[in-house]
Amino acid sequence: MLAQPDSRDIDVVEKLLAARYSCRAFKPEAVPRATIERVLAAAQKTASWCNSQPWQVTIFSGDAVRAFGEAMYRAASERAPPVTDFPFPREYQGVYLDRRRESGFQLYNALGIQRGDKAAYNKQMLENFRFFGAPHVAIITSDEALGIYGAIDCGGYVGNFMLAAQAAGLATIPQAALAGHADVVRKHLGVGEDRRVVCGISFGYPDTAHLANSYRTNRASIPEAVTFIGE
Repeated sequence: MLAQPDSRDIDVVEKLLAARYSCRAFKPEAVPRATIERVLAAAQKTASWCNSQPWQVTIFSGDAVRAFGEAMYRAASERAPPVTDFPFPREYQGVYLDRRRESGFQLYNALGIQRGDKAAYNKQMLENFRFFGAPHVAIITSDEALGIYGAIDCGGYVGNFMLAAQAAGLATIPQAALAGHADVVRKHLGVGEDRRVVCGISFGYPDTAHLANSYRTNRASIPEAVTFIGE
C-alpha cells in the first residue's frame, strides 16, 4: 500500500516559496558556519543529469568577500567588456519584457528613483557588485564539458540552496550579473577554463527595514504558464 502523503509537507514548501524573495539589502552580521553547512547539505541533495552533480561552490566571507567585491565593483564601474561563459539572453520580448520592466520599476519606485534617471539606475545596478552588503557570497561553477546541461543542473542547485537558506532564516539573491565578469571571478577562484561560471548567490540576514526589501514581484497564473493535455 502506498504511503499516504502528509499535506503538511507541501504546506511547508509553499510557505517557504511564498516567503522567499531577492534580498537587496543585508545586515553585516556573519552567518555561523554550522548554519551555512546545513544549507549546503540540504542543497547537495539536488537532482542532476546522471547524478553528475556538476556544481562546485566557493563561498567568500569576511576579508575575502570584501576583496572580491572590490575587484568586481572595479570591473563593473569601469565598464569592462562582459566576459561570460554562457551567453546572456539575446533580448526580452513580449510578456518577458513586460515582466522584466515591471520588476525593475518596482525596485526603483520602492527606492524613490525617478523613471528615466539613468545615473540612479546605474548606481543601483552597481550594488550587485557590492553584493548588496551581504556578508557572504557563493559562486557556482560547472564543468565545461557538460555544457548547458551542467548549467541547468546548477540552476536546480541554486533554487534548492535558496529554499534551504529561507528555511534556515536567511535571505538570498541569485546574481547572474556576477557571471558577466567571469574572468575576474575565475581569477579570484583560482580555477581554469575547465570551470564555467554560472552565477553567484549573495546571502545573509535580511535588512527588513531597507526600502529595497519592501516590495515583492508578481508571478504568472497557472493558465499563463501551464498547458494540460489529456486527462
